[in-house]
Amino acid sequence: MSRFLDIIFSLSALALLSPLLIIIVVILKVTGEGEIFYVQKRAGKKGNSFGLIKFATMLKNSPNIGAGEITVQNDPRVLPFGRFLRKTKINELPQLWNILIGEMSVVGPRPMVLNTYAYYPESVRLKLDTIRPGLTGIGSIVFRDEESYLAKSARPMEFYRENIIPYKSQLELWFLEHNTLWVYIKIIVITVWVVIIPSSKIVEKAFKDLPKLPDSLI
Repeated sequence: MSRFLDIIFSLSALALLSPLLIIIVVILKVTGEGEIFYVQKRAGKKGNSFGLIKFATMLKNSPNIGAGEITVQNDPRVLPFGRFLRKTKINELPQLWNILIGEMSVVGPRPMVLNTYAYYPESVRLKLDTIRPGLTGIGSIVFRDEESYLAKSARPMEFYRENIIPYKSQLELWFLEHNTLWVYIKIIVITVWVVIIPSSKIVEKAFKDLPKLPDSLI
């Protein structure tokens, strides 16, 4: 059922959003470094990697400079128009194609960079490998402003490994245990809500049995 919904959702969204996508393609072509898409290897279902597609928002060589594969608050590698795309999550829309061809789902654990995924406990990875990663998910909603968490530390990658990964693991395992059609729909609706109202606490009200946020992230 979820695969059927993924196909209907991605096709409908691509059709409805095509005028916006065309405008963004033109703007990206004439601004910044002239790059339109950024394709990055991510961890997918059954441990297979795939090329996740995003609109380009950062300098071409950004993975090799600054904070590397994570993005920190006010990251100087992010281009001016890229900031708008990232803030509104519009930069993620090309992943509708990943969904349409079966590499992703609309809802699921967020597909991670291979190096970062390797830091997750093997027991967690074995479970996450059983489903398609998602355009959005409970982890994506809770950490929708992940950059602000990383800003708490002078060593963001260490903070990510020691504090964010353990809690994200709990959230994604929670999703696996509660992966129903109703949760699928709720996560989509809440994702739209928090993009419009980023400060909203609706996720805590909608999912009252989520794992408790650790003190290090409060």
